[in-house]
Amino acid sequence: MTVDGQLDWQDQLTEKNKPFFDICDGIFMNYTWKENYPKASADIAGDRKHDVYMGIDVFGRGTYGGGQWTANVALDLLKSSNVSAAIFAPGWVYETEQPPDFYTTQNKWWSLVEKSWGIVQTNPQVLPFYSDFNQGLGSHISLGGQKLSEAPWYNISCQSLQPLLEFNEGNNSDIMQVTVDGGEASYNGGGNVSFRGKLKRNAHFTARLFKPQLQLSASPISISFSVKSDKRSELSILLHFSSPSHDETKSFLMVPNESINRFGDMFLPCLLTSKQTTSGWTVHETNLVLDGHTLTEISAFCSRPDDLTEETNTLEYFALLGHISIKSQQKTKLFPLASSWVIEAHHVKFVPGGSGSKTLSCKLEWRLKHPVFTKYNVYAENLNSSDYRPRKVMEEPRSEKVFLGTAHVDAYYVSDMVVGSDVKGVRFVVQTCGEDGSWQELDASPNLVVEVERLSSKLCCCGLF
Repeated sequence: MTVDGQLDWQDQLTEKNKPFFDICDGIFMNYTWKENYPKASADIAGDRKHDVYMGIDVFGRGTYGGGQWTANVALDLLKSSNVSAAIFAPGWVYETEQPPDFYTTQNKWWSLVEKSWGIVQTNPQVLPFYSDFNQGLGSHISLGGQKLSEAPWYNISCQSLQPLLEFNEGNNSDIMQVTVDGGEASYNGGGNVSFRGKLKRNAHFTARLFKPQLQLSASPISISFSVKSDKRSELSILLHFSSPSHDETKSFLMVPNESINRFGDMFLPCLLTSKQTTSGWTVHETNLVLDGHTLTEISAFCSRPDDLTEETNTLEYFALLGHISIKSQQKTKLFPLASSWVIEAHHVKFVPGGSGSKTLSCKLEWRLKHPVFTKYNVYAENLNSSDYRPRKVMEEPRSEKVFLGTAHVDAYYVSDMVVGSDVKGVRFVVQTCGEDGSWQELDASPNLVVEVERLSSKLCCCGLF
């Protein structure tokens, strides 16, 4: 649209569309621009040249450079012209089923952007920092290494900060393949970073994960990560720091006690970690004080254990990284007591089913006086008449709590949940999760009982638990 009131594609910033640009945050130019258009647009924009976004259609429809696997041709030109880029439809990789598989080609395509423009984001910059590499989808959901559900799911709100993995071209089996994987086991959520390939007995391999700009203070910080691997594969975390004057760098390798002499004698100062194993995952943790230093890179470090008995020099390597957490070592805020919450069930509806069963639908809502949380896991537990009474010693435990899903607001919709004929009530439990990756124990979490028979015709149940 031009100042003449006509639809007239400009494909660049011109005097005919600049009046609109002058009164808004930016302008997104059509994809069919020519080679000299970015520079001409930058000249007209002046000090606001970075608010000019030149479009790149990844499908390549009229796009300079052809898009697809040559999208970097347009990116190179835009960077040299000192304007911004608007990438349209990077889902081309998925929609056209680029071989050999989605995860490989997804990493390959975005590596074109990095090669052209470098890394322009630095995360984390503040504490706490937590990532379980969740992409907002998966084939299962885990909590603390224990599977809550084996059903496939999709919830983009669950996505956590993604690692800046470097793509290695080719199918060379000697190259370690590092990918965000939604199929293998997970520590939290449904993601992980997987490391597969071959590694020689006394060799090591490093892979960049994050490029932070996190300045540390005199207060100690706690760093933890979780690993699942075979007995022939070890995975550690390598941290790089710059000094307060930025003229000196320091690196530390987080290793358990049994490995500290081996790596300390090699080339790296080591941070001794405590470790505990849960559900096949080993969680490592250590504390650190580097007042004034800045954390500039977080990398994975792959190696072999000392006590290998195989005679083969090169062996298959496989390890999973489940999460990374960096937080202040100061006392963690306690989760609110269950009695601090108000939890309600609205629009409760039961529909008769077969064999005396019913389906339950309702909207759950909960609130604190001062809400400070942004993630909740929701569970359901079927109750019969005996479950309303306190359990006696040696009595069989109540039925298991079934994971329903995750909410990032203070509400959750339950739809057509099957309730058996012998069920007298359903207890819903809302588990609060901290931004540092911690979670409240289920027995201490707020809960609400919806009674099947008595509430089947009512619209609202409210309780303080």
